[in-house]
Amino acid sequence: MKLAGPKANAYFAKPDPAHHAILIFGNDSMRVALRRQELILALVGKNADEEMRLTRISAAELRKEPALVLDGLKASGFFPGPRVVFVEDAGDGLTKTIQGALDDWCEGDATLVVTAGQLNARSKLRKVFEPLKQAMAIGIYNDPPTPDEIIQTAQKAGLKDFELEGKNALLALGRQLDPGDLQQTIEKLALYKLGDDTPVSVADITECTPASIDAGLDEVLHMVAEGRSGEVVPVLKRLFGQGHNPTSLCIMATRHFRTLHAAACHPQGPDTGLARARPPVFGPRKDRMVRQARSWGGAKLEVALTVLMDTDLALRSSQKAPELALVERAFIRLAMLRPK
Repeated sequence: MKLAGPKANAYFAKPDPAHHAILIFGNDSMRVALRRQELILALVGKNADEEMRLTRISAAELRKEPALVLDGLKASGFFPGPRVVFVEDAGDGLTKTIQGALDDWCEGDATLVVTAGQLNARSKLRKVFEPLKQAMAIGIYNDPPTPDEIIQTAQKAGLKDFELEGKNALLALGRQLDPGDLQQTIEKLALYKLGDDTPVSVADITECTPASIDAGLDEVLHMVAEGRSGEVVPVLKRLFGQGHNPTSLCIMATRHFRTLHAAACHPQGPDTGLARARPPVFGPRKDRMVRQARSWGGAKLEVALTVLMDTDLALRSSQKAPELALVERAFIRLAMLRPK
């Protein structure tokens, strides 16, 4: 069987006890490793290593000695409880070895967990797992975590009470950091808040955010265009803290919305409009902007461009209005203008 999306995310925390073999694959080794850790924890608990109920086998070891995996599955544990045999960094070259081990699997044997890099749909290793009702194949892709996943990760670390702005700041952070960095940041935040019963605030998250993180100029424009108004301010504050100029941000936003407007008004549709954009837009960014253009429509995008033009004029005027506040207000207004 194969699984993806939200159902796959839920599966790692609560795997089906009827499954005796699980394959996790993906091109981001950190994402795969984090999911594997979560799965093994759910299968055998925290003390599996100490109680010798977890057997680790590298792909290199298995190539040299193919009997290792079957021996591990059949071995009797000294301590009672479920057991796992974990094969790391497998590939199609180990298909016959793993197939043979699964063919000989019997009730009472250990659960087999296998991780691999990116495997295409024709992968021989995937074809071992996917047809079996008692096995599961799960692909891990480089999509940013959902808000629910980010909050669940925080809750597992003991962070359960957030101010509204603090929660929005964490969600924005989750879309910018790699999974490993996000996990480390949340663990650092949990230690920072140890013994402190007050809700997690923006200031708390800022204290624990890696100094090297770039708040993401492109991402904040997507937040605005996708109507994520609650996440805009924390990211803008970090951008301003990194020295980004409010006028430059306004110019970039204007450029983004002009591209969306041209795409939305193209007679052959947003796909063709973005394909002819200059500079060209490619890949996932193009797909994202196509969805934005369709959602806004030409008329609403004209209103958005008017808001940005007025903001740009105010930033360049001699009245000395607070520049940061002008951009924040404009971006929040745009996010709230997006048709629901």
